[in-house]
Amino acid sequence: MNIEECMQDQPFDPPKPVTEIWRPDLIVLPRLTFSRRAFRLIFRGAMRLLGGSLMKVTVKGLENFPKKGPALIVGNHSGNADVVIGSGFLPYSIDWIGKIENRDDHWLAGPAFRAYGFIWIHRGKPDRRAMRVALEALAEGRMIVMSPESRQTLTGGLEEGTDGATFLALKSGAPVVPVAMTGTQNSNIYGSLKKWKRAEVGLMVGKPFYIEEQAVRRNTMREGTRRIMEEIARLLPEEYRGKYNYVSQPDF
Repeated sequence: MNIEECMQDQPFDPPKPVTEIWRPDLIVLPRLTFSRRAFRLIFRGAMRLLGGSLMKVTVKGLENFPKKGPALIVGNHSGNADVVIGSGFLPYSIDWIGKIENRDDHWLAGPAFRAYGFIWIHRGKPDRRAMRVALEALAEGRMIVMSPESRQTLTGGLEEGTDGATFLALKSGAPVVPVAMTGTQNSNIYGSLKKWKRAEVGLMVGKPFYIEEQAVRRNTMREGTRRIMEEIARLLPEEYRGKYNYVSQPDF
């Protein structure tokens, strides 16, 4: 059975979410002022303390993480703790691409994300402004984090990837750095806390790679997105691979 047949055998994911609000005026490149740099440093320390206190975090593959940008960091999205682990345990300051609903939906996270300086995106719509802002950030040598699944998984495993990460990688020429997290599901984190236990969480960083241009653009986008999702899947245990469970996990 080839890859195409394996993909066709997978159950369909629930439809991807579509943002109900439209605020392109809020999508700007966060300026790295002194106060914002200071807040990011404090935020990173707080997330590392929070993650280390409430979870048992195992980190592997940090030697693969680039020492400087530009870089496009892509990973799975299993739960709220992904931001805690990504911010606290990846080695450098990073820029997050996040759904615009997060800007105002939570009394604590919203103000923190605004102070940190997220690049907001409208999901389920052709958000060209968000893509332009992300390209500006990469052109400045920043490291950007995004989830190609476009939401927290509803199936427990990897859902089908969308093409935004492929577009950014092609347009910017930046390397793609696959990152995978395990144990960050809300049920695991909050369920463990209710039992006064620390959830076991893993962070794995894979080797950077580049998306290659092909003669037919449609093929480039399709194959690029598949490559991105497969590289994330390779870092995950079988039960997390979802639609990409045909790939094998490498040895670290």
